[in-house]
Amino acid sequence: MVEYYSTNQGVPTVDLADALLKGQAGDRGLFMPRPITPLSSKLLARARDLPYPELASQILAPYAEGVFSRETLDDICADAYDYPVPLEKVDGERYVMRLDQGPTASFKDFAARFMGRALGRLVRERGRELLILTATSGDTGSAVANAFSGVEGIKVLVLFPIDEVSNRQRKQMTTLGGNVATIAVDGKFDHCQALVKQAFSDPDLTGLDLSSANSINIGRLLPQSVYYVYAASRLADIARGEKVIFSVPSGNFGDMMGGMLAFHSGLPVSRFIISTNANDEVPRFLETGAYSKIDPSRTCISNAMNVGHPSNLARLVDLYGGRMNEKGDLSEPADMERMRRDIFAVSIDDDETRRTIGEVWNKHEVMLEPHGAVGWAGLMRYLEQNPHMSDRTAISLETAHPAKFPEEIKVITGRDPELPPSLEGIESAVEHYGRMEADYAAFKDHLQREYKK
Repeated sequence: MVEYYSTNQGVPTVDLADALLKGQAGDRGLFMPRPITPLSSKLLARARDLPYPELASQILAPYAEGVFSRETLDDICADAYDYPVPLEKVDGERYVMRLDQGPTASFKDFAARFMGRALGRLVRERGRELLILTATSGDTGSAVANAFSGVEGIKVLVLFPIDEVSNRQRKQMTTLGGNVATIAVDGKFDHCQALVKQAFSDPDLTGLDLSSANSINIGRLLPQSVYYVYAASRLADIARGEKVIFSVPSGNFGDMMGGMLAFHSGLPVSRFIISTNANDEVPRFLETGAYSKIDPSRTCISNAMNVGHPSNLARLVDLYGGRMNEKGDLSEPADMERMRRDIFAVSIDDDETRRTIGEVWNKHEVMLEPHGAVGWAGLMRYLEQNPHMSDRTAISLETAHPAKFPEEIKVITGRDPELPPSLEGIESAVEHYGRMEADYAAFKDHLQREYKK
């Protein structure tokens, strides 16, 4: 049976239910599964023919053993994944996996919808109430707000940096109301994330039953491992060990960690390309072995990746035998050579991001948004430096819909991206949100005043 331990290794292991409900471990570490369950050869052989919800249920079943029955897990996945996952051919054996077809047009839907349904069942079964605290740099807030909107027994509070989300991203979370509240923070995403993390470790707030839907929650990472298996199974013969390349635009590195869980489960992958924007703390870490966060984080047009200290780096370090605390301090070194064999890390600035959007549109009539463009540019950089890999199946992740960034896309391509159904009417929706300085005392006071039981 899978158990969940803290990357700081200072608290006892828990089952999936407690890991989901707690969000962050009591020692400020992040939960990781032990063992990482191998993908069976039988599942790898059948994966190509399985619908997405069924594939998700089969992959997630070992991690939920003793918490959700297989029948319950089937129901959760069938309800959560009722939208397509297109694999769009761009050129040769190079593809874009579009993770932007869900209800908030973001890859965050894959994790948030699973978590909303799973946590909803747990709080009903246990007669509890939860307050979900979430920091967002763009799409997490809208996906979490949508997934938990109207869920009985759960309230949601989303913090976002006032100047670093697009208008449509903001309105997706500030127009829901009900059990969903939002606060604009005068600061960066890292300030929002720090406020949330500090609240989780504050003994004065234990009575609020706090949990997280950020990628610090293992419930975000496990569902995100599924679409890597889905894509690889449909584009390569993974049952025979045919390897693929993935390029993952990365900010807080939750999406990357979902891929690494799939890889360490046995998914045949040649290389993971980790593409960041100008916040290049992780590429520098991979190059030098020394970690230094960026404070304040650099503002880029790929706003959801404006992260100067990604939480999930601690999980990556743990996966490769090291230990890093929540502040980014390394107490035990990771196996950097093995990490470098598996991961190619690259930083893409705004000029290259814009140029990539234009080139991919002009050459292939494939529309990318800034985050997907960072991923595609990283893939091109890797293939330029490794031409012997050019015939390998390569999949770049498109993590948000271009219509979330209409001004930028129209300037670059001359085309106004088509609005998906999930964004129709959003411009005229009425917003309600608070505003706050990046000050923990003020945030704590707000929590105690507004959510006191």
